[in-house]
Amino acid sequence: MSTQQNIPPSSPPAGPEKPARIALVAALCGLEAAALVVGGIYMLVMGLLGRPDSPQQAETGGLTLIVLGLIPLLAARGLLRRRSWSRGPALITQLMALPVAWTLLRAQGALIPAGIALSVVAVTALVLLLAPATTKALGIRVQRTTPDA
Repeated sequence: MSTQQNIPPSSPPAGPEKPARIALVAALCGLEAAALVVGGIYMLVMGLLGRPDSPQQAETGGLTLIVLGLIPLLAARGLLRRRSWSRGPALITQLMALPVAWTLLRAQGALIPAGIALSVVAVTALVLLLAPATTKALGIRVQRTTPDA
C-alpha cells in the first residue's frame, strides 16, 4: 500500500539546495527594499525635522516609500524559501524600478550613477527571475500549447 503526500502548491519543490541565482535575486530584492526603506525614513525625518517646501508631502512620500519597501522585502523572503508566489512581486518591483532608473539617468550630477546602479540591478533581477532555471526551481509550471493543425 503506497501513501501519497499532499504538498501545498506554494511549497518549494523537492531538491537538495536552492540555486545560486535565487539567492542572488533575493539579495537584489532585499537591497531594493533596504534602499526604499532608508529613503522613506530620510524623507519622513526631513519632513518632520527639516524645512521642506511641503512637510505634509515629504511625510506622505516617506511613509509611501517605507510601505513600498515591504513588497521587495516579502518577495526576497519568499524567494529564499522558494515560494512560487514570490516571483510576481519581485517582477513587479523590477518593472517599477525601470522608469525610476530612466528618470535618474536623465537627471544631473550624482543621480546619474544612482540611475545606472538601479538599472543594472533591475535588469539583472529581471533576467534572473525570467530564466527557465529559476522558474523550475520555484516550482512554477509552464504550460505549452501547440497550435491545432
